[in-house]
Amino acid sequence: MTDVIALGEVMLRFDPGEGRIRTARTFQVWEGGGEYNVVRGLRRCFGHRTAVVTALADNAVGRLVEDLILQGGVDASLIRWVPDDGIGRSARNGLNFVERGYGVRGALGVSDRAHTAVSQLRRGDVDWDAVFSGGVRWLHTGGVFAGLSDTTVDIADEAMAAARRHGVTVSYDPNYRPSLWAGRGGADRAREVDLRLAQHADVVVGALGLAGARPGAVRLAEAEAPDALAALAALLPGAKVLATTLRGVPSAGINDWSAAAWSPGTGPVTGPRMPGLHVLDRIGSGDAFAAGLIHGLLTDASLERAVAYGTAHGALAMTTPGDVSMATLTEVEALLEGATAHVRR
Repeated sequence: MTDVIALGEVMLRFDPGEGRIRTARTFQVWEGGGEYNVVRGLRRCFGHRTAVVTALADNAVGRLVEDLILQGGVDASLIRWVPDDGIGRSARNGLNFVERGYGVRGALGVSDRAHTAVSQLRRGDVDWDAVFSGGVRWLHTGGVFAGLSDTTVDIADEAMAAARRHGVTVSYDPNYRPSLWAGRGGADRAREVDLRLAQHADVVVGALGLAGARPGAVRLAEAEAPDALAALAALLPGAKVLATTLRGVPSAGINDWSAAAWSPGTGPVTGPRMPGLHVLDRIGSGDAFAAGLIHGLLTDASLERAVAYGTAHGALAMTTPGDVSMATLTEVEALLEGATAHVRR
């Protein structure tokens, strides 16, 4: 049995540490991907059994990605392996070069992910009825996967509809990436797809990405977020929870961090406020928030407690390098109880 399955791309992340991509001579290598990061956090921090549905070119790079997935404790048995032609002409594995940023210099991502194996998945490639017949409790996917190609939009739609048929809870994160939609309808097309797919979702994470006429069109102050989430409920009448992170960015290394959510039964709720949070690497913090939120909802915590789990987990994910969380549940709960950092001997 599996608690949570993610549908998405898993890339290799190349990290120059404190340096710049353009001058680097060595890189630390991690795995990462918007949807995968969620199930990785749910497995390693919160102890849930998780799996990822993705596709990789069957070569040494793809097997490195698989090895990193396995080290994270995520079930890799649902990976679809695509034959390798030797030079990546027909299918390849995605790469992502990331600078963390510092002070006045913001984070920078340079993706190399066109024509990847997972972007070529099509309807019918995955037997979703078989996937969901084994007791899966939750499916998570998002706009990063949907943005890879026109066929991945259809795969996400197919997977989410199948999950609903099997009584599986579905979550969706709009997670807009302008580069993925360039030449494919841009922000307007991304919003159309997000609204279409979010209709299948019980839980929408990053829900404020759907506010306004197009992704990123509306900038809201923290105090405005709860009412904005409540207003979005009219667009998504089937949603049981709408949630979002809230971030102020005085500098790359200092962020103001919190979160908010809404449900029909509670109305708006807010997470703990963490102003002046020191950030080592902010990439993946929104995914860590989603993992904590899902953990809370899976364990029947109150929505307020679930949002608190997500806020604390996201904050801790920003204190370590790489896309994926290195936090423990003990650390998350200690942060929720107001414990301060100290040296353990």
